[in-house]
Amino acid sequence: MNIKEVAKLAKVSTATVSRTINGSDKVSARTAERVQKAIKELNFYPNTHARTLVSGRSRMLGLIISDITNPFFPELVKHFEDQAVQKGLEVIIANTDYKPKRMVECIRRMVERKVDGAAIMTSEADPAMVADLTRRNIPTVFMDTGKNTAHSANITIDYAQGIQEALQHLFSLNHRRIAFISGPLNLQSAHGRLDAFVAGMTARGVQVPPELIEKGDHRIEGGVFAMRNLLRLAEPPTAVIASNDLTAIGALGTIRDAGLDVPRDISLIGFDDISFAHLTQPPLTTIRLSRSQLAITALAALERLIRKEGAEHSDYTIPTHLVMRGSTRTL
Repeated sequence: MNIKEVAKLAKVSTATVSRTINGSDKVSARTAERVQKAIKELNFYPNTHARTLVSGRSRMLGLIISDITNPFFPELVKHFEDQAVQKGLEVIIANTDYKPKRMVECIRRMVERKVDGAAIMTSEADPAMVADLTRRNIPTVFMDTGKNTAHSANITIDYAQGIQEALQHLFSLNHRRIAFISGPLNLQSAHGRLDAFVAGMTARGVQVPPELIEKGDHRIEGGVFAMRNLLRLAEPPTAVIASNDLTAIGALGTIRDAGLDVPRDISLIGFDDISFAHLTQPPLTTIRLSRSQLAITALAALERLIRKEGAEHSDYTIPTHLVMRGSTRTL
């Protein structure tokens, strides 16, 4: 099967077929639809290497995430890929596992595959790596760690909004001795969540004792370890906010293992609202960070950069909101 047969069936020139495959805006919507129909009928697979040479674009995007085992990220990948496929784009996915060295390898893969742009949905971006991407003029979208320039855009997550809603909820339930389990503090997102917690408590006239702040690792095991430390205190907290849902799930199991009950003895709030947060027992009260909104925003920002429209004057912010379920109650 070749391009001439597609052109013959669609009753257009081979040049029109080529333009359609390469996404040229010189082809009318009706003609493009006819060409795509012919491509599908003939089961024709365009030569992607040839397309890259002709158009100067690979029609491939890179998506770098932190932890493929955390349900937050597969959900983000799905939404991002769904958007890309609708636009005829391919996605190369890489996982850093929160390790800077792996981040460097992920970037190298993207450069070698000549991606048209990359979305770096992690919180461990290295300044030298960012500088290298800028030097290569590769359109790049960051989450919390970049700047809005001619070749890059930054999506800011409003962690404070969700944390403040969580604190307001707990205070309305008469909780004052509230603990926080953070993520790894080398991550900007983890620092942002912790800072928002401390600022929110301070604004409400409560100074947080150091023993009520535990460091986790954004994994279930970290939540288990941190919660054990909190339960060993002479006066354990009456409520706990965790930096993500996996941490909260680890804490939930530890509280139960200690013979205590959520929310009767300790109220618990997570962060992210991963797909099975509502399936825990009790269902987890958590702070929702929409993966679909994040994916749609990242792809739109990336397309804008690829079209060389720039992002210097664009602000991309994703809100967060409390979702109340069964893991909190009045003290």
